Amino acid sequence: MARIPKHELERIKQEISVQRLAEARGIELKQHGKDLLGLCPFHEDHDPSLVITPSKNLWHCLGACGAGGGPIDWVMRAEGVSFRHAAEILRNDVTPPSSSNSQVPPIRSSTAKLPPVVKSDLEDQELLRRVVRYYHKTLLAEPKALEYLAQRGLRSSEALERFQLGYANRTLGYRLPAKTTKEGQETRERLQRLGVFRTSGHEHLNGSLVIPVIDNEEVTELYGRKITSSLRKGTPDHLYLPGPHRGVFNAAALDGAEELVLCESLIDALTFWVHGYRNVTAAYGTSGFTRDHLAAFERWGTKRVLIAFDRDEAGDKAAALVSEKLAAKGIGSYRVLFPRGMDANAYALKVTPARQSLGVALRKAEWIPSLVERSGLTLERAGVVEQIVRSSASGESSVRQLKKERDPANEVELEGEAKPPESKVETATSKLEEESPAGLWPEDEGWRPESDKRNPSLAASPEPARPKVDVPTERREHEVVITLGERRYRVRNLEKNLGYGQLRVNVFVSRSGAEGFHVDTLDLYSSRQRSVYIAQAAR
Repeated sequence: MARIPKHELERIKQEISVQRLAEARGIELKQHGKDLLGLCPFHEDHDPSLVITPSKNLWHCLGACGAGGGPIDWVMRAEGVSFRHAAEILRNDVTPPSSSNSQVPPIRSSTAKLPPVVKSDLEDQELLRRVVRYYHKTLLAEPKALEYLAQRGLRSSEALERFQLGYANRTLGYRLPAKTTKEGQETRERLQRLGVFRTSGHEHLNGSLVIPVIDNEEVTELYGRKITSSLRKGTPDHLYLPGPHRGVFNAAALDGAEELVLCESLIDALTFWVHGYRNVTAAYGTSGFTRDHLAAFERWGTKRVLIAFDRDEAGDKAAALVSEKLAAKGIGSYRVLFPRGMDANAYALKVTPARQSLGVALRKAEWIPSLVERSGLTLERAGVVEQIVRSSASGESSVRQLKKERDPANEVELEGEAKPPESKVETATSKLEEESPAGLWPEDEGWRPESDKRNPSLAASPEPARPKVDVPTERREHEVVITLGERRYRVRNLEKNLGYGQLRVNVFVSRSGAEGFHVDTLDLYSSRQRSVYIAQAAR
């Protein structure tokens, strides 16, 4: 459980009066010097043995129980609750109800002391929405959780509000109806069914930054990321609600966006969003690209997806599988290549400024050819291959179906295009049978592509294609030699430019058939230095 900050405990000890708490229980206090005397409520007391010292805001019993302390200790004794629960009562400015001073408080109480934030008669979605709002309010009041966001480069007030980021610190149970009541039992049972609580009665995402997935105004998923590394062995850092993943994170970004960034995790997606790349969503891990994602991409007309999964073996394999699913729906895909072993968040933290470095990574994303293209078939023939995949599902031999499709009466041939050899097509077909989208959805082995929507015009790049320029260039270990007509340029020190803010090089220029040369070191970002170099070299 996350600790209450020390400054908050000090505030409670200084601002919450023990005298007021005692009087709220109906205890009559009489002045005795600098102290106040009264009957102790924590044992049967007939001779005043309770001493309260207002100047120090402390109390102690001189009688049988010998108890004492500050305002938190008083509430723990008076209400029969834990230290954390007592502190939550006081930090929320809730005054415990008054009672007769003759009634000895319970040793342990299960009665609700704080106003409930949820009730059993609410619909499931309203229950989840209230949980999300409570976690959001908790995050805003928890310095440790806010510091974690800052460490990840995600402390943005806009992002906090837009995505309703929250923090689970095991205090939600204090805000439920009493478990001894029917309403309290029903509320806990429903929260268990929704996955917010475990069967043990503990919060499922306790100790985690909580990122809700809100799709079409419905809370479809809650993701929890532990914010501390001091966990018991075997405790997972990442948690989701039990059951299949539902919904699409930041679904509003898909509307009207032909190009989309797809991350492996919600933290990575937030990283792009915070730094200005708003057309971003996330899978739920390497195996968490769902049919909800694909359906949303189709619905909103997504043309290109930049797959920004972690740059490791698992991320590379997952990106390839996602690419095949996208290709089956006519959606082009690119692989964002972070440095080996890095994810988007780690990259943004290490290579700064993050907005620029993420932009470079996106512009340099590499096209992922589909299985059909890797097999040597044209996109126009993809429809034939897809029919083969579908027929294999119904038991018809793919090779037999292929021969049927290659009948001259059925053949679709582009003008001026030679027919591919039969063996090449059969090889591609067998490979498709092994790697077809039918096996890419582990949760539904019966899935098949419904229609082929491939479009040859989708071969667009995150970085627009540049016109080819035939410039003779020779790259050596520490220099680049460029020949332009009769001029020869030798460029050195390129490897010393380690950041985006500098491009300082040593340039030697000579002209064939002429005497003399010019050499100088200049910063190509400097207009003045470029002008001086040009003027000197032209002499």
